[in-house]
Amino acid sequence: MTDANLSDHAHPTLYIVPTPIGNLADITQRALDVLASVDLVAAEDTRHTARLLSHFSINAKTFALHEHNEQQKAAALLARLQQGQSVALVSDAGTPLISDPGYHLVTQCREAGVRVVPLPGACAVVTALSASGLPSDRFSFEGFLPPKTKARQDTFRTLADDPRTLIFYESPHRIRDSLADMREVLGEDRRVVLARELTKTFETIHGAPLGELIAWLNEDANRLRGEMVLLVAGYRADKSALPSAACHALGLLAAELPLKKAAALVAELYSVKKNALYKWGLENL
Repeated sequence: MTDANLSDHAHPTLYIVPTPIGNLADITQRALDVLASVDLVAAEDTRHTARLLSHFSINAKTFALHEHNEQQKAAALLARLQQGQSVALVSDAGTPLISDPGYHLVTQCREAGVRVVPLPGACAVVTALSASGLPSDRFSFEGFLPPKTKARQDTFRTLADDPRTLIFYESPHRIRDSLADMREVLGEDRRVVLARELTKTFETIHGAPLGELIAWLNEDANRLRGEMVLLVAGYRADKSALPSAACHALGLLAAELPLKKAAALVAELYSVKKNALYKWGLENL
């Protein structure tokens, strides 16, 4: 080992180690070096991680750390680190802590002054975003959607006017219901990209207006398989739409003044086009 960042018992370290989200060739050499050198690998599922380690002929001790035991077990791992051991934290796939366990352990390590070293690597959020064709300069990762309809629709209502690209994780058995709830709140025209089976043999990245995407999904049962990433285009205001306050004011003034005069006054007050107001008045008043 030549990497100065690898196991150094004088400086116990927690390594955050991304693992492949599908294609095993995506693991980095540095990740392999760390996994082979640490005293312990903290894994979301030790059986899953054992298969990964075996594939790369790495003989490492593992320790189960998952969402159901992390708050209780984090202290035990911290104690090992403080005794001079080095630990690699992995999840089943992708980067730990990104909708995966690890938050409590990392927080405790940082509070205790234990060095935390993150390794770059696979992450389904970034992988999907890079190929989605949606704006990537600003985005919001929202994790897994709630399992119940009301909570999902409430989530979509909260985010309906967010201008950023929105990214969610979803499971195959809930994807239809989630997209139906999304359509109920955001409408059929909002553009959505579905990315499934990323880096695997049947990788699919398909984008369309939401109504068309739902129809496409229902055409083939195979499209419902695999872990999924949903990317939703951010809200874009219709610049041609008139402010509701201006329309309300026009209705009030038009009751007392000729429509053209009322439209001219409201246009000046709200900085909108007089002709657009006049047309709206002819159609709606």
